[in-house]
Amino acid sequence: MDAIRYELGDDGIATLTFDAPGAPVNTMTPQWQADMAEAADALERDKPRIKGVLLASAKTTFFAGAELKSVLKLKAEDAAEGFRSIEALKRSFRRIETLGRPVVALLNGAALGGGWELALVAHARFSLADQKIQYGTPEVSLGLIPGATGITKTVRLLGLMAAQPYLIEGKLFGPQEALQLGLVDGLGDSINALRAQALAWIAEHPDAVQPWDRKDYRIPGGTPSTPKIAAGLVVAPAMLAQKTRGLYPAAQAILEVMVEGALVDYDTATRIESRKLAKTMVGQTTKNMVTAFFFNINAIRSGKSRPPGNDDPKTPAASPPGGSEPALGRPGGEFPRWKPSKVGVLGAGMMGAGIAHATASRGMACVLKDVTIDKARAGFEAVRGITAPLVAKGRMTEVQQAGLLNLITPAADAADLRGCELIIEAVFEQRELKAAVTREAEPMLAAGGVFASNTSTLPITGLAEASARPGKFVGLHFFSPVHKMKLVEIIRGALTDDETIARAFDFVGALGKIPIVVNDSRGFFTSRVFGTFVMEGAAMLAEGIAAPLIEHAALAAGMPVGPLAVLDETSLSLSVHVMDQMRADLAAVGKKVAPGAGERLVERMVKELKRPGRAGGGGFYDYPKGEAKRLWPELKPLFEREGVTASIDELKQRLLYRQAIETARCLTERVLTNVADANIGSIFGIGFPAWTGGAMQFIESEGRATFFANADALARKHGERFSVSSEVRACIEALPG
Repeated sequence: MDAIRYELGDDGIATLTFDAPGAPVNTMTPQWQADMAEAADALERDKPRIKGVLLASAKTTFFAGAELKSVLKLKAEDAAEGFRSIEALKRSFRRIETLGRPVVALLNGAALGGGWELALVAHARFSLADQKIQYGTPEVSLGLIPGATGITKTVRLLGLMAAQPYLIEGKLFGPQEALQLGLVDGLGDSINALRAQALAWIAEHPDAVQPWDRKDYRIPGGTPSTPKIAAGLVVAPAMLAQKTRGLYPAAQAILEVMVEGALVDYDTATRIESRKLAKTMVGQTTKNMVTAFFFNINAIRSGKSRPPGNDDPKTPAASPPGGSEPALGRPGGEFPRWKPSKVGVLGAGMMGAGIAHATASRGMACVLKDVTIDKARAGFEAVRGITAPLVAKGRMTEVQQAGLLNLITPAADAADLRGCELIIEAVFEQRELKAAVTREAEPMLAAGGVFASNTSTLPITGLAEASARPGKFVGLHFFSPVHKMKLVEIIRGALTDDETIARAFDFVGALGKIPIVVNDSRGFFTSRVFGTFVMEGAAMLAEGIAAPLIEHAALAAGMPVGPLAVLDETSLSLSVHVMDQMRADLAAVGKKVAPGAGERLVERMVKELKRPGRAGGGGFYDYPKGEAKRLWPELKPLFEREGVTASIDELKQRLLYRQAIETARCLTERVLTNVADANIGSIFGIGFPAWTGGAMQFIESEGRATFFANADALARKHGERFSVSSEVRACIEALPG
């Protein structure tokens, strides 16, 4: 056996140690699966001499789960072979757990997905008491299902209702929660302590069997026919459909396996599970989600170096859709890792308070400055408001809350910023204001410090003109609300040096967020593409299409919110301000830009109809006090036109294609430098549907020829904004498939 070491001691304890050669973690490779069958043979052969079996790992984690590269290559016709392979692995699992000897897992680190399913082979589990360790079956987040007995066993251990968050939502848990759930049997501070507990457990349970193999076994809480369970299951499919909108087959498959499996015996249930996994894993949605949420994210977070952003704009971007191991990760690998000990934030509004919270929550001192101490203190209280629900829910202690707040100093005097290693301005999107606060605060930086702008649209190169050290000036575009949004867009100005980009990348990582690095451009990547989504919705309304239909189409496509609702939340008046600023900037260099139908409609809403958005009392929606928001009734007589019809499918296509085309343009223009950033940035920054795997992966899943043909048809019908230029086509075609 290459990936598993088998040892049988004189004390009758057999140990299977998982130790994939040359790999940092253990995964379910074909070799490992073959070794598991051989290990089962060895255990059965030596059974007369065996008193107990230990499952252990030689890595720093217990087991990482399935090997996912092969999933991207699967086709529909591979489902049958996939079923046979899954069943073969389960036979090895079943042979070990029905050996007639107690089996115990020593959990020295994370066990996720297939790794947790492997841990469930054991009759008992003992874990290190490290709250950084995570367990669970998050397969649904990759478009897969826990198909190596995970669904069947979790239902039989927790019950149908209690198992749902851990299976359908992919909720993870730590050692303490696992102990409370009864999924581990004890905690220890060292691997030796775990082994001692395991040996004691083996001695006390010489005839251990799995709960479902006992004659008196009953599923906790009851079966689907139990009245209380049946009542819950009546509404479960509708609730799931409302949440997923039918776009995530894995979630539906998990629910089906849970219910169908609970009606039959264990072995039949696991076969149902295998069939559902075999069907799910060959689907396009699975490929899309594995690409984005495994390969692309890991590429971004990896320690490999990425090329500087200001490389040859004629060279097609690297890193293919499909996640074939792009070489990304931390830029500037030659620079030491960096984490500022003191950060300044200029502007104590919602965004500034959110950045201050994110910084202090990771142990960095923060000076939160505004023009008056009262405004700064209001921002400080906003941070308290972010932490209060966590305290109420028991996810943060009052002592932890106090420690976080103690790291934040409200201030009105620029001198209080002295010694900050990083200062982030988060003031209003006005060039002159940003220049003024830059000149005031930048001299307070510690030697070699970095100044960052949280602008969402204004080019960094222009903002850096107010800086005395433009090489140390960078864009850090946070998303609102900061404490919930995972992405930060790092923008490289024309003069930003590599060390500053590396430091910005490290800072974002220290916040626990996902960094993408883009080159300077108006709107950068996320705001630019986000603008196409909301303005396409406004253009549809200008065409006379009913507002409810527009909003529903966006939700049906998988967008989290409709374009009109998003415009209201982000402020129609702000959109008009940004458009005015863009026109002024372009006019200053002798250029003009004609507003599109969507832009003209938004301007009319603000300037003529006095509907500036939610913060201003109402926009496309009304916000009656104490009631749910509702579309402004005047939209119908003002904009809808009789005889104008559009199918949901056509509207969905327009909304998705418009964003995907603009993303491809960003890639072609070298605003984006790789596909991984495009995919992850579009999902986490814009809300592009996760089922697509991101905007560029969406193009791949459509098929390039199909995508080009559909875009051409949309351009003929709706205008040049849907056209795919020869340069963009060439860039897409140059990407490995």
